[in-house]
Amino acid sequence: MRQAREQRGVTLRQIADATKIGISQLEALERNDISRLPGGIFSRAFVRSYAVEIGVDPEQTVRDFLAQFPHDSVTVGSPHVIVDEHGPGTRRLPPRALMILGTVVLVVAVILLWSLSSR
Repeated sequence: MRQAREQRGVTLRQIADATKIGISQLEALERNDISRLPGGIFSRAFVRSYAVEIGVDPEQTVRDFLAQFPHDSVTVGSPHVIVDEHGPGTRRLPPRALMILGTVVLVVAVILLWSLSSR
């Protein structure tokens, strides 16, 4: 981001004045030091505002930023991040396996009911 800003001849002071974001936070943003950023939606808003001021696509810049920090506080609540609702080490059966399993259970149930009713 710093390189894009410098290529366009924009200073951090200009961005700070336009966005009301502190220079120290803008410097942290350029260094990818997310520990100095507020986190969550606010960090994403900083990135978006910064991108607008340097003339780059804000949505793509936010997506790139989130891709850099997929497991950090900056991604909390983001619509750009896919959340795996299953914990690590858990597996899901594919839909086809579920259909086969359901069919087997149904066939076994029908055979049991038929054998019990024929006695």
